[in-house]
Amino acid sequence: MKAARVWMALIGVMALAALSCTTVPVTGRPQLNLIPADTMLSMSYQQYSQFVKSNKLSTDQAKTRQVKETGQRIRQAVERYFDDHGMADKKQDYDWEFNLVESTDVNAWCMPGGKVVFYSGILPYTQNEDGMAVVMGHEIGHAVAGHGNERMSQMLAVQLGGLALSVALSQKPGETQGLFMAAFGLGAQVGLLLPFSRLHEYEADRLGLTFMAMAGYDPREAVTFWERMAKQGKGKKPPEFMSTHPSDENRIANIRRLIPEVMPYYIRAKRSGTAS
Repeated sequence: MKAARVWMALIGVMALAALSCTTVPVTGRPQLNLIPADTMLSMSYQQYSQFVKSNKLSTDQAKTRQVKETGQRIRQAVERYFDDHGMADKKQDYDWEFNLVESTDVNAWCMPGGKVVFYSGILPYTQNEDGMAVVMGHEIGHAVAGHGNERMSQMLAVQLGGLALSVALSQKPGETQGLFMAAFGLGAQVGLLLPFSRLHEYEADRLGLTFMAMAGYDPREAVTFWERMAKQGKGKKPPEFMSTHPSDENRIANIRRLIPEVMPYYIRAKRSGTAS
């Protein structure tokens, strides 16, 4: 009986996919997005507000300023990308904010609508502005690609039997909020440690490299950053076939393959004075 419900839900997902398909910027991959942008943003801002109120913002003014300045430069790159690709209307879906919180966790995340949080524990691994831009670009890449909406749409279709979101919100508000929390890892792990699929991780890497290069940050720093992260997690991570994340080796190899694709953005930014 349970298997039958799962199959019915999967059939519903396939039917909905034909009606609710969007395209990921940069990669062009079609994806399932069942949740209206305004609903997703409302849920995001509510959860973000609660997080900021319950966590201590960093008192390190220099590092906080660096997070905010790096975020603003990548924000401008994202908006230029939207303008250049006939997507200017998407800018209205963002109300950008960048914060640094006190935490020993090695982490960072970006919620729908451009709400970005860095944990102070990740700063020893970013080490410089280019390293910070690697993380900033990657997390913003998840948001621009709509990965959270896609994950929640899949979970909504399967776990709640394909209920319309409006019905799920009214009849099962607790479960719906739980799906949102799970989709973004809130209350557990978020950002770099969130178990997005390998596909999502590779997409966020590609978008992030594109945006950081457009902002005038050296995308080659991504290799160095992920090598530092690999050392941090050495001996603690499962093999790739047991994990939704790419292995460190595969991720770094993929980034090396992407560098030639994004370097022209970086060179153009340096020549135009975008890099500062």
